Amino acid sequence: MADRSRGSAGSKMDPEACLAYSQLTDEQWSLISDLFPVPQPDPRGGRPPANARQCLEGILWVLRSGARWKDLPRSFPSYVTCWRRFAKWSLSGVWDQAWERLVHQLDQQGLVNWKEGFADGTFASAKKGAIASVPRNAAKAASSWFWSTAMVCPWPSTSTPPALRK
Repeated sequence: MADRSRGSAGSKMDPEACLAYSQLTDEQWSLISDLFPVPQPDPRGGRPPANARQCLEGILWVLRSGARWKDLPRSFPSYVTCWRRFAKWSLSGVWDQAWERLVHQLDQQGLVNWKEGFADGTFASAKKGAIASVPRNAAKAASSWFWSTAMVCPWPSTSTPPALRK
């Protein structure tokens, strides 16, 4: 079986060449830190759990850079640990709560323009020859990377759509 560790063949980025700087300020972290409890060591022993803030920083690095999990710089916890925390926090709703708090803080500072929004179509797949109205084959499961990433920001839109032009 092929070695899938960092630095193996097929890596598209040089993880050591990437600047791994803090994605969150201390003020932002203090606003959301209670959502990310300090992991307790296993009473049976073993490696101590990775720091929650460091995992969050690694997750944010992957999401902002668009890199593969495997290309996470070594200054963060292992990419497997970061991915597992990402999945756990996504399913538990922690991402929604953190996002709401941070956006609320920005809104209080007058830094959010609620009349403007962007949609990124980077991951909108279009199959050649596919018909949009045809229902998806139930036998095909959704790809895991899409659902893992899409769950980060499943918030509903609060803005009103613009009027249609003729």
